[in-house]
Amino acid sequence: MKAEKVYLTLQNGQVFEGKRFGADGEVVGELVFTTGMTGYIETLTDPSYFGQIVIQTFPLIGNYGMIDSDNESKRPYLSAYIVREYCEKPSNFRCQEKIDDYLRRKNVVGIYGIDTRELTKTVREAGVMNAAISNKPLTDLTEVRNYMICDAVRNCTCSGVYEYGAENASRKVVLWDFGAKENIVRELVNRGNRVIRVPSWYTAEQILALAPDGLMLTNGPGDPAENTEIIENIRKLAGKLPIFGICLGHQLFALAMGGKTKKMKYGHRGANQPVKELRTGIVYISSQNHGYEVLADSISGVGELSFINVNDGTCEGVEYPDLRAFTVQFHPEACAGPQDARDLFDRFMDAMDGGKDHA
Repeated sequence: MKAEKVYLTLQNGQVFEGKRFGADGEVVGELVFTTGMTGYIETLTDPSYFGQIVIQTFPLIGNYGMIDSDNESKRPYLSAYIVREYCEKPSNFRCQEKIDDYLRRKNVVGIYGIDTRELTKTVREAGVMNAAISNKPLTDLTEVRNYMICDAVRNCTCSGVYEYGAENASRKVVLWDFGAKENIVRELVNRGNRVIRVPSWYTAEQILALAPDGLMLTNGPGDPAENTEIIENIRKLAGKLPIFGICLGHQLFALAMGGKTKKMKYGHRGANQPVKELRTGIVYISSQNHGYEVLADSISGVGELSFINVNDGTCEGVEYPDLRAFTVQFHPEACAGPQDARDLFDRFMDAMDGGKDHA
């Protein structure tokens, strides 16, 4: 069966021709790229891609199929998916489904056969931009240029309160879900914690009423500054219990402390981002997925810069010793890896246990 032609029209008017796989349909979204060589299942199911059309820079995607236990959420949140080539005959003993069938079942539009190198270079040069996938090249770009990702966190947070781990665990952690990846839950449970997952609209008072030993601020999508109510509630919680923030959680805590964030030219997305811990000089290879950064100068005097990105010097982590809080921009829970920074969860355990080394 011959694949149907489909077109990707960028907001600057540039058009790329490809072939359709996955679901039928037309869609508008923010165009971003990710450089991971593996972990496409985690990419597809990462809520932080809400509202975005994702380009995979690695040329062959789908070679080990789709595996439910590797999902980072119950469904994909991205708007569409672009690959150079997708594998029609995956080979892996854990494979449950072909990627084409998965995208069809989950109603995600896909394109293959596009020159993803040229497309990625375009985004790197011009910066993140909006784009549309359609059956014909677009001439009227009004809708594309006006597209904005709104209410991202509310669209990705959990619908209620969920609990994980042993009921008699020695620690209780509230996981404030802004679009959390499942592996954050797994990392906390694996360290013997009772995890109570609460939705983004929970208030500071509701969280404190659960009497937690610590608070996890999770990853999530969208512009951090949009979440004014969450930021205000974080401000009320700061200093009252140990807090660990990841990705969006890192940005929201900085905003709550009077810091500033800004949108990056094309962000950091992939599993090969080097970050340097300033205290030790150790460089970790990290997984990242974000389009906004915390401006390091804006948290001076409130927090201490703890990690920087080796490539561009941007802020990758902040410690707030007086508030028993620390946050990182990258993903220490990364799955399918790398696992260099998993010890940050142990630092969080130490803070909840009353330790002074990292609190």
